[in-house]
Amino acid sequence: MAKYECELTGSFVNFLSRVEQGILSGSISATLEDASNYHIDDVRCAVRVFERYSWIGKNRVSLSLTLLGKGDQLFLSAITAGGSQAMFMKINTWGEEAFLDKLVEIVKAFQRVR
Repeated sequence: MAKYECELTGSFVNFLSRVEQGILSGSISATLEDASNYHIDDVRCAVRVFERYSWIGKNRVSLSLTLLGKGDQLFLSAITAGGSQAMFMKINTWGEEAFLDKLVEIVKAFQRVR
C-alpha cells in the first residue's frame, strides 16, 4: 500500500477533471470503478476509485482518491492497494507505486500551471 497526500490551491472541478483524465489516459487498462460526490454548504468532497492492470507485477491495482475542497483550498488523499502476489506479506508493490507516481505527476503539472 502506498499513500500520497497534499494541499493544493485551485479550482475543485478543474483539478478533479484533470486527475480523472490523466489517470484514465495514463494506462490502456485504467478504469474508473466508481465515484461519489457530496457537498455541505461550500465544502465539496469527491471520492474516486480507479483500477488498472500492472504489467510488471502481473496483477491489478487500485487507486482510491478523496478530494476535499472549500473555495480554492483543496486537500487530496490517495491510497493504492492490491498488487501483491504473496499470501501473507507484500513482496512487490511496483504496480501500486507506478499508479501513485502517475497521480503525483498530474498534481505537479497542476501546481506548475497555477
